[in-house]
Order: sequence, then structure tokens, then C-alpha cells
Amino acid sequence: MSETESLDSFPPTKPLELEKGLTLVPRVKLNFTIYPNPATAAMAMSKPINEWKLKLALLDFFKSSLTVPITVPEDDLQIQRLGDLKKRKRDDPVAQGSLAIRDLGFLSKTRINNEEEEEEDVKVLEEKYLDWRKYLLEKMDGLDLNLEGVKYKLNVAVPASDDFEAMKKAWEDFYAFRNRGYSRGGKQEPDTIIMRGVPSRWFAEPLVSSKPSMLVTHSIFSRLGNIRDLNVSEDNDLGKEAEETKSVVSGLNCKIVVQFEKHSDFYNALKVLCGRSLQKQGARLKADYEVTWDKDIFFRNSRSNTQDRTSRMPEMAVGNYRSEAPRRQQQNTRFSPDDARRKRFKD
Repeated sequence: MSETESLDSFPPTKPLELEKGLTLVPRVKLNFTIYPNPATAAMAMSKPINEWKLKLALLDFFKSSLTVPITVPEDDLQIQRLGDLKKRKRDDPVAQGSLAIRDLGFLSKTRINNEEEEEEDVKVLEEKYLDWRKYLLEKMDGLDLNLEGVKYKLNVAVPASDDFEAMKKAWEDFYAFRNRGYSRGGKQEPDTIIMRGVPSRWFAEPLVSSKPSMLVTHSIFSRLGNIRDLNVSEDNDLGKEAEETKSVVSGLNCKIVVQFEKHSDFYNALKVLCGRSLQKQGARLKADYEVTWDKDIFFRNSRSNTQDRTSRMPEMAVGNYRSEAPRRQQQNTRFSPDDARRKRFKD
């Protein structure tokens, strides 16, 4: 990846190399929920859904029912049963899952004189990517499946974390209201990204700690733009959700909040993070993180809380705190729970 290659013209089908052996790899992801068909709802209530046969039916669908047949590795098709069979109601979903299609090379090729050539136009690639995802969504949503005489129906949706256009509309509506007579500083636009569900060890200092490091995290996200402020912490909320859904192991993931210097850097970074997974060199795991924009003004609120807390500290204790602003001072590279709310002081 060339250092001069700009993110505002980066194709959606191309991997983006970061620091520390990390790469953002493209994919199309869909979430689905499986409901019993009313015609056989009574049978669906009497026995659990066969997850293995359901997976085989979907894998066969991808190979035989699409204009471009695709092969999906079993690990990229996740299915989980829902609810207690004895307490289930007729309209309750019986399972949920997710699909990740990572081999998107066919989208970047076009036929000219019966020969395939690489597509260079980024706008064309973006349109092909979105059109194909829409096509796949329409083919799968409402799909009827017959498993051992029991009929089921799929409801399919694009994850909120992958829908950049929806997020863009949400922040435009949000700031349009705030800018209508309520802002003294001119037009307001988002500049902060929140990322959840990435392995903490990928952002840690090797041989030092398994917990995420501010210094390592800063070097990784600097590839996406000039950083104004940064916060990284263990994702305790995701850990609680993991215990309920059993989708990830609690305590092994972190939450990263990145504030960029300019809205344009934020815009390009969020766009390139949408529709991708994070992969570590030499690791088989691909982290399907969640990413969104910050509407709660995390850093302003965290500074206010820090000011309230430090104003009650003895003067000598305050002197022990160091800045988290990596562009201005040397960083504290070790992570501790207090890192989440430290105050920056001028020399």
C-alpha cells in the first residue's frame, strides 16, 4: 500500500494495510433471523431446528441460485439457536446468524471483448459493490427453506455497522438540528469514530502486556488520518453482551474511540472501516468489529468528568498525570483502567 494513496479514492474491494501486521479486508456481511412458516409452525415448536442441515441448505443456495456462484467457508456462516423450545411461541424466531462473503474479486473485473480486465474506476466499483449487496439481500430476504418437512422463512438485513450511507444520513440529520440556531461555533460535523469488538492483544505491546496500548493503537489508526485524541479500554459492555449471546469470549476485546483533526479524515476513515474485517498477519481469525460515529461527544464529557475528579485531588497528585495527546508529548505506552479518563495539561 502506497503511503501517498488517498483513502478518499480507495476501492471497496481492496485490502488496506495498517501498522503492526494488521489489515482491513473487504467483505459483504448480512445478518439473518429465521422464523417458522405459519403453515408448519406447530411442527417447528415441537422440535429444535437442525443447524447443520440449515447451513448446508444455505451453502447450496449460494452455489446454485445466484448469478455468480460463490463458495462460503463454513466458518463464515454462523448460526445460533434461539430460545427455550418449551417456552417458544408460534411467532418467535428459532435461530439467528450472520453471513460473511470475503472473496469479492469478481466485482473488480469487467468483460471487454470477452476478456476480463481489472476495473480501475473507484466510483464504478462502489456502485457494483452496493448493487451486488442489494441483490444478495433481495435474494435472501424472505427466502423459504424446507428442512425435514418443516418450513422456515429468513429475514435478512445489512448490519448497521456496515451501512455507511445510513450512518451518514443519521449524522447529517443530527447535526442539522443542532446547527439550527443552537451552535455558536459555526457548522458542526462529526469527527470521532467508535470501534468495538477487536481483540485487545492485537493492540497491545508484545512481550509487555496483553492489554491494549495507547501508543500501538495510535500508530495503527494514524494510517486513517491525523488524530486529535484517542481512548482505548477493555470493552466491558461487549463482555456482558457476549455472556448473553455467547458470540465472543468476554474480556478479550477492546473499545477504541478516535477523534480526528478534520471531518474529512473522519469521513474517509469511517467509510473505509465499513464493510471490512480486521485481520492479523499469521492469524486465521478475522474480527468483524462494530464501528459507528460518536454522537455523545465522548472526549468533551470525559474531560469534564476528569476535571471534576482532579479538582478534588491534592496538588501533588495532579502533577503525576501525563498527557494522552500523542502529537504533543511523549505517550504513556502502558495501559491501565485510568487511561480512559486522563486530562491533558499544557507544559
